[in-house]
Amino acid sequence: MSKIVMASNNRHKIVEIETFLKKLCPFDEKGNAFEYLSLADIHFTDDIVEDGDTFEENALIKARTVAKLGYIGVADDSGLCVDALNGEPGVYSARYAGGHDDADNNKKLLEKMKDVPDEKRTGHFVSVIACVFPDGTELVARGECPGRILWDYRGNGGFGYDPLFLYEPMDKTFAEMNAEEKNGISHRANAMAKFAVIFAEEINKRKNK
Repeated sequence: MSKIVMASNNRHKIVEIETFLKKLCPFDEKGNAFEYLSLADIHFTDDIVEDGDTFEENALIKARTVAKLGYIGVADDSGLCVDALNGEPGVYSARYAGGHDDADNNKKLLEKMKDVPDEKRTGHFVSVIACVFPDGTELVARGECPGRILWDYRGNGGFGYDPLFLYEPMDKTFAEMNAEEKNGISHRANAMAKFAVIFAEEINKRKNK
């Protein structure tokens, strides 16, 4: 059985990846079902230093760390890019205010956006999913979702910058959407859909070798 290890302990992310992959590629090149694991499942407790300048670099850093242990490593790196702030917070989204506190990050974003008019409060969420096989083969998929940064919070769901990020076609923030709505249009859903396709192509390629 081939083991896919998500470079995360976020069970929600692991389930999302598993759901997409099972639809398009339930079996490895030998016909065995994949087993999906977290870092905790393989007893990995070291810190992975994400010092890349892009979402792609950071996702690959995490996936390569897992692949070196002999597993198929899959990692996600995501964040918010605001046009008026030249792409901030970008790869620093989770630690924009210095720590890893959503409330502090949102407060800093609102403060930096306080003089930005409505027509310039555009931005987009980005998600990059990277996969690295033990033999060094690397796959990368990127998904984005455009939106607008609000002046105040709307909604009680989601996490991170979700209460400030308005998806205009639905006139809802990510924090106002239910899981089905968000998973239908989000940056991570877009990245996962692309990733599942290229992952299935890679597995089929290996079957024919």
